[in-house]
Amino acid sequence: GSEGAWRDEVDAALAHISWDRTFGQMAALVEEAVARAEHVQPIVSPTVWPAERPRPYDVMVVGAGFAGAVMAERLAAGSNKKVLVVDRRPHVAGNAYDHLNEDGVLIHQYGPHIFHTNSQEIVDYLSRFTEWRPYEHRVLASVDGLLVPIPINRTTLNRLYGLDLKTDVEAAAFLASRAEPAEVIRTSADVVISAVGQELYEKFFRGYTRKQWGMDPSELDKTVTARVPTRTNTDDRYFTDSFQAMPAKGFTAMFKQMLDHPNIDLLLGVDYVEARAAYPHDHLVFTGPIDEYFGYRFGKLPYRSLHFRHETLDQEWLQPVAVVNYPSEDVPYTRITEYKHLTGQSASKTSITYEYPSAEGDPYYPIPRAENQALFKRYEALAIAQADVTFVGRLATYRYYNMDQVVGQALATYRRMTAAETKQKSLVSVPSQARNQVAA
Repeated sequence: GSEGAWRDEVDAALAHISWDRTFGQMAALVEEAVARAEHVQPIVSPTVWPAERPRPYDVMVVGAGFAGAVMAERLAAGSNKKVLVVDRRPHVAGNAYDHLNEDGVLIHQYGPHIFHTNSQEIVDYLSRFTEWRPYEHRVLASVDGLLVPIPINRTTLNRLYGLDLKTDVEAAAFLASRAEPAEVIRTSADVVISAVGQELYEKFFRGYTRKQWGMDPSELDKTVTARVPTRTNTDDRYFTDSFQAMPAKGFTAMFKQMLDHPNIDLLLGVDYVEARAAYPHDHLVFTGPIDEYFGYRFGKLPYRSLHFRHETLDQEWLQPVAVVNYPSEDVPYTRITEYKHLTGQSASKTSITYEYPSAEGDPYYPIPRAENQALFKRYEALAIAQADVTFVGRLATYRYYNMDQVVGQALATYRRMTAAETKQKSLVSVPSQARNQVAA
């Protein structure tokens, strides 16, 4: 009964995949033949298209953000593979891309990216490509006309309520007196109200979350607010990781170092579908949206997007820290970033960015709800069946990862790929050795 239905569904999915793959390969070969016959490049790109190669690339990597750059660097430098990196944007570094604006101020094009990790392996790896400027991120929230530290700490409580809490114990007791523990914690609203009560939830979390996600915290998975701890001490750093620093010359400079290898060719400002047809390759590493790769077969995976308004002000500083959050729904943006705090740059003017979450635009944040995870699992099943494609990164694995987590995921994926390849080679070589012994 039910087992038969399950098998039928899998058979149908597998039939789809193999036909899809055959069709895709045929289409690619046809496009390639047409392009060769006409001797024209498929589309105009701001980058020079790499020359046709006598043999295929070993790997095509789609995406030049953290996942793609780490995979490309490891495959090229660690496994001596010939790699083509393709990105539809005209620059490397993905959302971490930074550049000097027209006023000469270094800004993050896609909002603030702050590097922090507890992994020495990840620090050691990235340190091959950059020096570091120590930087501990601090964020203030604009609440009741005051700027107070977030995550909520003892200082926040003292300022907001005119208190003089002197110890962790006193602060914990104050929070406990306001907490409203829930029987079962299911949503992000439950998490916060259980920890700090309704009033602090309303002041700091409800509006911010509604703006950020376009949903009420009561509709969102508890993992959303689990990312924001509450403290009873006076530590006002946003992160507590053992390593907190920014690439000394910026993220883009670090990415350029990573991708500067004789085995790596770069193709920017080009959609991978075009490149895939133009350049044969043995394996594909895909770091884009997994639903897009499969033609949205089961429907779109929901994401939140962001829009940015960049401004330069004719003054040295605007705010006391790099980021000020605006939790109130009366303000349309969620935060203002002032970049010189992050970069340590000296300049007479200051550049800032207003951040507006939106439903439309480039995918930034997977929306953490059970039904979205279930939809992802259907795409993941298709992905697992693709022997010659590896999916890695935030968009390809539908995870809300920090930068260091993406680097860690890519390094682990590379290790798995090389282990599988080594195993495959040993399986191929054993029969030939056996044949030689028989012949002898």
